[in-house]
Amino acid sequence: MASEQMADGSGGPESGGYDPAARPLDAIDRDILQMLQKDGRASIRSVAERVHVSRANAYARINRLIDDGVIRGFGARVNHERAGQGASAYITLKIVQNSWRTVRDQLRRMPEASHIALVSGDFDVLILVHTQDNRALRELVLTKLQAIPEVLSTRTLLVFEEEDLEPDA
Repeated sequence: MASEQMADGSGGPESGGYDPAARPLDAIDRDILQMLQKDGRASIRSVAERVHVSRANAYARINRLIDDGVIRGFGARVNHERAGQGASAYITLKIVQNSWRTVRDQLRRMPEASHIALVSGDFDVLILVHTQDNRALRELVLTKLQAIPEVLSTRTLLVFEEEDLEPDA
């Protein structure tokens, strides 16, 4: 099972590693993924009807997609402003060479971070954060991020407006 392969934090799909156990997706798998991206609460019955397979087949396919790490989980899409997180920013970090795993582990523990990525270019890490206001954002940058020993520098890009893109209809 994929979760067992990732228990040590290495090599699994969530850590960006290659998982040789993942099988290729066919058109039905892609249709199931598209449907679940639109409505993660869709019933097995409605998924089966929509993609024209039996309920048992739909159930087995969804479980395989989960086991293979294609589906990483199910969750709600949040309007951060309405949830009391009115300030959003992308923050770039330059970090000590070969310290990605250490930094990533610390960033994962920050409730304000909603997305982290190791990237190429002028900086090493890109983080999307949501905070209550600019004062909380300032505290996050100055007291949490810059306190991480492996962080060499930060740059904050305020988000004035954002929109999650929905899968095609």
